Amino acid sequence: MLVSVGRARITVSGTPVGEVDLAVVTPHGSRRSQQLPLLLAHDGPEYARRAHLLRVLHDAHLSGRLPPMRVALLRPGPRNARYAANPHYAEALTEHVVPRVLTAYRTAGRPTIMGASLGALAALQAEWLRPGTFAGLFLQSGSFFRKRLDGEESFEHWHRVTSFVTQVGRARRRRTDARITLTCGSAEGNLRNNELMARTLERQGHDVDLAVVPGRHDWPSWHRSFDPHLIDLLAVTTRSPVTAATDDALPARIALVERATGP
Repeated sequence: MLVSVGRARITVSGTPVGEVDLAVVTPHGSRRSQQLPLLLAHDGPEYARRAHLLRVLHDAHLSGRLPPMRVALLRPGPRNARYAANPHYAEALTEHVVPRVLTAYRTAGRPTIMGASLGALAALQAEWLRPGTFAGLFLQSGSFFRKRLDGEESFEHWHRVTSFVTQVGRARRRRTDARITLTCGSAEGNLRNNELMARTLERQGHDVDLAVVPGRHDWPSWHRSFDPHLIDLLAVTTRSPVTAATDDALPARIALVERATGP
């Protein structure tokens, strides 16, 4: 699916955070008018190079677990400024970048988005502020910092991040029908705030899974989390446009998954 591919570079101009660069990777021989699922990846080039994202999706397609799909590899630009709970970036993503890609390529259902660390935080904020944009969120080792838990006060965007996490925690009801999968390494410092975020989202009625897997806050650990967790999420969000957009029949849940493979 994604080994022999087409790749189109796109620059989205005029957004609230300036230009956003991305590459859309398409299955070989597919046409722009062909209706295919879409996955967007924060830190996309790093996901492709260091976590072998495209190879994993290719293998899942060959084994019949996933359909062919397009992947939008988003370049972070000034990463901390954009991904650290910046509402202007959320607007740029949902009101400029996603519409640009959906205009250029016929897409089956709503897209799924993924990200790690601050990229996971930015993905959650985008759907939180513009609910209904995405069918699924794959959030790895999210930087869901809390004032009483994390010693990251020196981080330049600490207040912005903790304010958004507090905003999420104060919500009384479900904000989005997107399916949400969180993964976090059992040996990393973000585990506690990921557990708390998962419980918060579950309490609000969201469809959420938390997978605690062996590993740390690094690309090899994030790669190992793809199978089965990313593949399982995509198997649901890509199975049909109608189901991905409207099916909220499954109860919210937190599944603590300890995988046998070591870090």
